[in-house]
Amino acid sequence: MLSRRVFNRNLFAMGSLLAMGSTVPVLAEEPIFTSSIASVPAKTAPKNGKLATQTEIVAGLDQVPMLSPGSYDALTGAIYMYEEFVAGGGWQQLGSKTLKKGSKGEAVIALRQRLVAENYIPFDSLGGDNAAVYDDELMEAVRAFQINHGVLPSGIVAEKTLAQLNVPAETRLGMLRENLPRVEAYAQDLTDRSILVNIPAAQLETVEFGRVYSRHNIVVGKLERPSPTLASKVSDINFNPYWKIPASIVDRDIVPKYMADPNYLVDNQIRIFDGVGGPEIDPAFIDWTTTPPERYFFRQEPGDHNSLGSVKINFPNDHMVYMHDTPHRELFGRNVRFESSGCVRIDQVATVVRWIMDRTMAQMDEVQYEMVVSSRENFDLKIENGPDVRWIYLTAWATEDGRVNFRPDVYGLDGTGFIYGQPQPKTF
Repeated sequence: MLSRRVFNRNLFAMGSLLAMGSTVPVLAEEPIFTSSIASVPAKTAPKNGKLATQTEIVAGLDQVPMLSPGSYDALTGAIYMYEEFVAGGGWQQLGSKTLKKGSKGEAVIALRQRLVAENYIPFDSLGGDNAAVYDDELMEAVRAFQINHGVLPSGIVAEKTLAQLNVPAETRLGMLRENLPRVEAYAQDLTDRSILVNIPAAQLETVEFGRVYSRHNIVVGKLERPSPTLASKVSDINFNPYWKIPASIVDRDIVPKYMADPNYLVDNQIRIFDGVGGPEIDPAFIDWTTTPPERYFFRQEPGDHNSLGSVKINFPNDHMVYMHDTPHRELFGRNVRFESSGCVRIDQVATVVRWIMDRTMAQMDEVQYEMVVSSRENFDLKIENGPDVRWIYLTAWATEDGRVNFRPDVYGLDGTGFIYGQPQPKTF
């Protein structure tokens, strides 16, 4: 019988090789923060260098979610494997030369040795006449590495890929250990249906019965306005929602824009009231240099201009956050998507909404959905027995099919013991 350590090493080697056969969208920039497991057919990058697409229903492709009841054991297995990497001396640093298919020489041999060290290609690939040639096998191994590190899966080793390749084994081991208590906490009481939001990956998964149904690019909190981590359940969905603007956003965003442009509020259909339910106030009669932002209630009307887009998904939490659509869908095409004030914007949110409704008593077909949205009328729908919601902060995780994933510590939380709560803003 194989020892547990050898079994896990073989499992994760298999996972690295499995990633080579994944189909992925082609992106035009590095780095990106996307799912470790690619889900859609490869597409040609548009000329503007933005993301073509990576949001799609993947039900039936048997893809493992980034968090599941088996995640703790998978991550423990990855830790065992990386302990062996460290005990064996880790891996060598690579030079700065850009490498791609057809490249030849000592730099290619060094790259091959580096990928062998982390089980992306077998040891016997170092022998033979092709060891110094950047061939198809090596290109697919590089693409697998890039997918698992949130880097453009181009098969070209350039600056960002080199930076990830040169992260020491000791650092990777530390990241895996840092995320073990997070995985344990986030997976606790996770039911068969869940919406997973991994903030460092800027990605959302809808999950049912241990498999991914759909995967979505998302926009999460800015470094100075970070998104919190939390555990909850979907409670209701607002169609054509009013945006009840928080005082903090009124202070930092709305009032300064109005002061610079007196037509800003009218153009964006933002109304001001003397408290919730109070009479409407003309902003021209307010001294904004002395009036605190919380004095009045700001509300944006439903419509194409509304910052929440066509729909808002609610769940009880202490942070006043939610998930929603957005009129600024161009943000989903960016490779770094830390642009919100703390809430989560979802690409192709209708897929998530219909998934929620189709699996509850609140069913609505596509035609009905479009009719409700196009009406521009505010409509609230209560959701009974809604799916779990987990907003999580994982900079390293492993999946049960043997893949080990790493993402940048965007909020600087590794090493602080952070699991649940509101991260402190990063100031510059």
